[in-house]
Amino acid sequence: MKIEHLAIWTSKLELLKDYYVKYFDGIANAKYLNPAKRFQSYFITFDSGARLELMQRPDIPENTNDTVGKQHLGIIHLAFEVTSMSEVDKKAIELQKHGFKILSGPRKTGDGYYEFETLDPDNNRLEVTTLFIE
Repeated sequence: MKIEHLAIWTSKLELLKDYYVKYFDGIANAKYLNPAKRFQSYFITFDSGARLELMQRPDIPENTNDTVGKQHLGIIHLAFEVTSMSEVDKKAIELQKHGFKILSGPRKTGDGYYEFETLDPDNNRLEVTTLFIE
């Protein structure tokens, strides 16, 4: 069994779609529209086959949790795997250069990963990670 897709509600549909396409090499499908429900969405597909569904509807309230400074119960981050520590470093530099905050790292973790944590334009936590060998 594998995770087929993860869905995110957003009020910035086009911005989030462009972010995942530009910085994470996702491929977006044509926008889906359901005028009766005032719903629109994109599926972003990644090389691994995993997909991210970005959804927008005007009646979905903003998240009032402090997602930048605090952790909360529930899904807390989305992790993208790259093949080397240098790719982790390059992605951190690229995102920071384009104004995205790096919350932690790049760093080696106690469980064998090299990673950094950042935020997408909606302040969803993301990790870019790889296994490291010493």
